[in-house]
Amino acid sequence: MHHSVSAVLLFLLLAGEGTALAQSPPATAGLSVRRIELVSDDAQPAAEVAVSPGLSTVFIFDSEVSREGLTLEGRERFAVVDAGLTTLRLVPSEKISAGERLKLTVRFLDGAAPASATVVLVAHPARSEALIEVYRRKRSVETYQEEVRQARIEAEQCREENERLRAERSAPDGLTGLISTEVLSKRGVDFREVTKAVTQAPGGAASKHNVYAYRAARRVAVEVTLKYVGDAQPWTAVGATLRGKTNDELKVLRVWQSGPVASGSSVQRVVVEAEAASESPLGSYTLKLWDADMRRTITLSNVSFP
Repeated sequence: MHHSVSAVLLFLLLAGEGTALAQSPPATAGLSVRRIELVSDDAQPAAEVAVSPGLSTVFIFDSEVSREGLTLEGRERFAVVDAGLTTLRLVPSEKISAGERLKLTVRFLDGAAPASATVVLVAHPARSEALIEVYRRKRSVETYQEEVRQARIEAEQCREENERLRAERSAPDGLTGLISTEVLSKRGVDFREVTKAVTQAPGGAASKHNVYAYRAARRVAVEVTLKYVGDAQPWTAVGATLRGKTNDELKVLRVWQSGPVASGSSVQRVVVEAEAASESPLGSYTLKLWDADMRRTITLSNVSFP
């Protein structure tokens, strides 16, 4: 069904300005691999690795490790701890708290230096590092070549993102800007109210009041009105993810909030805008919002676009 969209939302889709504004880091295309090189120096600082509830983080070691020598702080907060001779797969459960820091130590079987490796797992409400390669020995030329290739891909993505931002900044405001940047196209903006279909996970920082989904030529947006639920501290979204059932993630471009959700305030609106393919995103998505300290989140499931 096609509906007219208010000038306010049209402006937000272009400018993203408001009382509170944050931009989530773009999702990297494909499987990103991080490489950690160990040295024999005991003073080497422990690397930090992002983990998130329900998402896998896999470590691959170039030397065999001891299953019995594995130590993991807060092990009860992980749904999966699957240790092999050269691999370790971790999946945190919902028991883990955003911002929590847990130390992971593995010990190698051959007795060579360094005898162990320690990393700090940092819990994030929605993002994790999928694949970590840990090297004790000198890396092969091929691994460096692959790292350079990935760096070039990321640099190209940054260049494209900068060009997009420059084009938007130079565009006029309002309806003219939406037309000039081809966000509006000739199809306009499709609108759907999805309040009844959307479910909210318990324990959120605020309660959903209404949920609306929008789709333009190359963008989608979710508008959520939130109600205060008695939290002592005001709440403002600074980041968001839109993740599909197959773990595909839309590239979030901006997060806008009309004002903090707090005692005495009326309902506040949050708009999350994301990049979409030329075809309509299929299926339902889960929207996750978090604040600056990442400890108070809001999770809404079954968001579908028109």
